[in-house]
Amino acid sequence: MVTIAENFLDNKIFSIISEIARENGVRAFVIGGYVRDCFLGRPSKDIDIVVEGSGIDLATKVGEAVHSNVSYFPNFGTAMLKYKGIEVEFVGARRESYRRNSRKPIVEDGTLEDDQKRRDFTINAMAFSLQKEDFGALVDPFGGIRDLAAGIIRTPLDPDTTYSDDPLRMVRAIRFATKLSTAEREFAIVHESLESIKRNKNRMTILSKERIVEELNKMLVCDKPSRGFRLMDETGLLDYVLPQLVQLKGTETMDGKGHKENFSHTLEVLDNVAVLEKEAIAGGELKDSVFEDGVEVSKVRTEPNLWLRWAALLHDIGKPASKRFDPSAGWTFHGHEIIGARMIPRMFNELKMPLNEKMKYVQKLVSLHLRPIALVTEEVTDSAVRRLLFDAGNDIDDLMLLCNADITSKNPRKVERLKHNFVIVKEKLVEVEKKDEIRNWKNPITGEYVMQVFGIEPCREIGILKEAVKEAILDGVIPNSFEDADAFMRSKAAQIGLFPVEGK
Repeated sequence: MVTIAENFLDNKIFSIISEIARENGVRAFVIGGYVRDCFLGRPSKDIDIVVEGSGIDLATKVGEAVHSNVSYFPNFGTAMLKYKGIEVEFVGARRESYRRNSRKPIVEDGTLEDDQKRRDFTINAMAFSLQKEDFGALVDPFGGIRDLAAGIIRTPLDPDTTYSDDPLRMVRAIRFATKLSTAEREFAIVHESLESIKRNKNRMTILSKERIVEELNKMLVCDKPSRGFRLMDETGLLDYVLPQLVQLKGTETMDGKGHKENFSHTLEVLDNVAVLEKEAIAGGELKDSVFEDGVEVSKVRTEPNLWLRWAALLHDIGKPASKRFDPSAGWTFHGHEIIGARMIPRMFNELKMPLNEKMKYVQKLVSLHLRPIALVTEEVTDSAVRRLLFDAGNDIDDLMLLCNADITSKNPRKVERLKHNFVIVKEKLVEVEKKDEIRNWKNPITGEYVMQVFGIEPCREIGILKEAVKEAILDGVIPNSFEDADAFMRSKAAQIGLFPVEGK
C-alpha cells in the first residue's frame, strides 16, 4: 500500500469516522469520486464511505457524534449526513450479481475487495484507508492511479461483463471522459472498452429514461459537452437516447449546391454556449429570477444553466423536417424553429423530463433563436427590438447568448461581420429597454378596465381593443404609459362603435 502525503484527509470528519469505526469493530474506507478528485486537484463536497459491516449503523453513530441528522435509504442500504457543508454517504461493502433482463443487482454483504470489483471504472475504485494503523493508505488493486495519470477510462473487470450487467455504465464512461477532459489533457476510453460499448449498445433498452437523462444533464454542463455527444454517436448510443439528433447528420448536394452539416454545427453551438456562458458568469452579466418566500427576486447566476444547454442542443432539431431544395436559392430550412419548438414537449415527455416552466423555457428559446439573427442581417428598428423584448421577457439575455453562439461559418469575414452587427443589436436592446421598459411588459389596459369604461360584458371587442393597444405600443405609435394607452383605446373604440358610459 502507498500512504498519501497530500493531506487529503485533513478534514476532521475523517478522524471522527475512523475512531467510531474502530470502537465498533468495523473497517471503513473513503472510496470513489472523492479519492479520484483529490489526485486531480478538483474540489469535492461529496464523500463516499464504504464499511465492512453496516453502513447505516456507522452513519447513525457518526451522526450522533457530530450532531447531524441522518437520512436513511434502506432499499439501497445507504445513509447520508451533512457535515459543515459536505455530504457524507455511508454504504456497507457488498458484492453484486445481475440478471440478464435487469440492471438491478442481487446484493450480498462483502469485503472492500468485493466492493471495488463492482465499481464502474478503475479511477473510481480507489480507496483511502481510515484504519488507525494505516490511515490514509491508498488501496488501488486495479491501477486506478496509473490510469488517472494516463487519462484513461477503463473498467476494473471485463468490459462486456461490466456494461452488460449495468448498461448505464456505458453512458457514465462517456460522461467521465467528457467531464475529466481539460485543454491540457483529454481522458480517453480505452479501445477495448469502446468496442464493448458498441457491442452492448442494445442493452440500453433496459434502462429507465430518468437515469439516462441524469447522465446527459451532467454531461451538458461540462466545459466541452460536444465531446460526450460525439462519443455517443461513435458508439451508437445516441440512436437509443436522442435519435432526433442523429437525423441532423450528413449533407446533401443537388445541382452543385450543398448545405451545412447540422449535427456538427449543433455541437459547435453547444460548445460556444458553454464558453460564452462561463465568460458571462465570470463577469456577473447573467441573472436568474428565483422565488424567495413567495417573492420573485433577481440573482446573479453562478452556475451553468442546464436548460440553456438543452436549448442549444435542440435549437436546430426541426431542420430535417423542414429541409427543402429551391433551384434558385439552394437548400432551405424555413420554419425549422417553429417545427423544433413543437417537437420539444414530445421529446421531453419521451425522456421523462419535466413538462413545466423548464420545458417551456427551452421551447421559447428554440422558437425565438432566429429572431436576433434576423435583426443583425436587416435594419434594426425600435419596433423589432420591442417585439423581441416582449416575446423573450426575462430570458432575453440567454436568447442573445444562444444566438451569438449560433453565429458559425467557415468564412471568417462573414462571422466577423455578423458578430459586429450583433453588438449593435445588443446596444439597441439596452437603449430600447431603458426607454420603453418592454421586458416583461404588461398591457396597461385590462379587460376589467375596458368593461368598466364602456359598460359592457365580456365580448370579443375587449380583445380587439387590448390587442390594438399592445400593437400600438410595440410599434412605437404611442408611448408605453397608461394615459397614452387609455386615449388610444378610446379612439379605437369609437371606430368600432363603442363609447364610454357617462362619467367615464
